[in-house]
Amino acid sequence: MEPILLYGFPAGSSMGLVAALEWLGQPYRLCRVDMLGEMRAPAYARINARHETPVLITDDGRPLTETMAIAAWLEARDEARRISFAPRSPEADRIRQLLGFVNTGFTAAFGPLWAALEMDPPDPALQAALRRWGQAAVIERHDRLEEMIGDTPYLVGDRPTLADGVLVGVARWLEYHDVADVVRWPRLAALRERLEADPAVRFALAIEAGEMPSGSGALRGQVPLAEIIERYGRPL
Repeated sequence: MEPILLYGFPAGSSMGLVAALEWLGQPYRLCRVDMLGEMRAPAYARINARHETPVLITDDGRPLTETMAIAAWLEARDEARRISFAPRSPEADRIRQLLGFVNTGFTAAFGPLWAALEMDPPDPALQAALRRWGQAAVIERHDRLEEMIGDTPYLVGDRPTLADGVLVGVARWLEYHDVADVVRWPRLAALRERLEADPAVRFALAIEAGEMPSGSGALRGQVPLAEIIERYGRPL
């Protein structure tokens, strides 16, 4: 069977993994998950007890959670090295370094902003404090990422890799939370412009929006979440 990626909307970090699957070019399926509804339902715990996306249903039917684990699974199957580099090469090490940074401190910096946005019932004083904290953390992590970006067109070399995919799914949160203008970080701004013009990223954004665009041909259809839970979910 083809692997199935469960990706979240709106503005899920998993959008970048859809782009990575397009760059990889191997057959896959998708499952669109409403993070404000379906993902919070008790039944979703059968797929991921932490009620999060992304989740990958592997080609042997195992639910695999956590972005880093999914990226490693894709890397291991990238024999043509379309989104990765040879193991133990300097480029492979750099991809893992950047993946680690983006998936930990960079992504986590937005946590207070998401907490403020989703707080129910509202607590205006606490929400204001969370926004101040989150904005400062996001700006600091962007400063560090700007320092890490080199002179190549993409994060590692002259083509997009897993590191770019994980980044592009999260980087747009800067505007989503109205933290700052990306032009404040020229290297990152140039990288994001290249990535956001990439056909695979544009495809992933359209898929996230519920459209049915033409992609590379690797996507073999979408599977309803209820079917995923019934076929691959563990008993509660």
